[in-house]
Amino acid sequence: MGTSNSGRRAILGGGAVVLAAAPLAAPAVAQGAGNTLQAIRDRGELRVGVAPGEPWFFRDQRSEQWHGIGWGVAVAIARELNVKPVPVETTWGNAVAGLQAGQFDVMFVLDATPQRALAVDFPVQPMFYYAQGLLVRPGLTVKAWEDVNKPEIRLGVVLGTSPDRDVTARLPRAQIERFPTADETAAAFQAGRVDAISLFHPALVMLRARVRRGTVLLPEPVRAASTSAGVRREADKSWRDWLGLTLAHLYSTGETQKIYEEYLAFRGVEAGQAPPVMREMWQSRG
Repeated sequence: MGTSNSGRRAILGGGAVVLAAAPLAAPAVAQGAGNTLQAIRDRGELRVGVAPGEPWFFRDQRSEQWHGIGWGVAVAIARELNVKPVPVETTWGNAVAGLQAGQFDVMFVLDATPQRALAVDFPVQPMFYYAQGLLVRPGLTVKAWEDVNKPEIRLGVVLGTSPDRDVTARLPRAQIERFPTADETAAAFQAGRVDAISLFHPALVMLRARVRRGTVLLPEPVRAASTSAGVRREADKSWRDWLGLTLAHLYSTGETQKIYEEYLAFRGVEAGQAPPVMREMWQSRG
């Protein structure tokens, strides 16, 4: 993600930071020779970069199996290729370097920022969408962002993230309470020290499942962003282009949303409590 989006990774998991820490190579037409799509089929394995961070990637400590929307899409992609998906652990900060080094074939839920696009390739088609949202306390009615732009509203954010920067600029009358981590923000909400929390909506859904309090909303106007999948840059674009078409198919048929809802159920979250990752469904759920 770029400066405005990369805060999502800091909120949603693992070793993410507000700005990606991985060194980025200079632009190049290709990094190494070869055809990744053919290599995947020849080895019978799709190597998938995985970095802990719900709801994208989550490893069940009991079964050692990976779950999450990123992993679920990886399984669906591997099925289309008739190969086995193989997780390769990494961090969000090292995702670009791992792709460049050929450690894995794809990193799902990696936002296509200008900085990253100098170093690796991204399909044209988005993987899915998420939006900046609110987790609001019981009894607080919110339809639009202006409904929380009031002196009596205490709004919690994670310090230095893009939601922090955004609400600071757009909601000058609200009391913005900043916390070092999402966990501390959640604790303040649970204790009633803030009236609402602003994060990106999949993170809010998982946070709501933990605190078991409040409602996740996407206030108007909806502030949406798309995510993508990163691949190694090479002269042959067969892998990038096929992946993009397949991601578009999974999205348009509702399969990506189904994968998301299956993960929510696995974690004990009702799909009706969670805004979808298909932006076309946001209005109907709102």
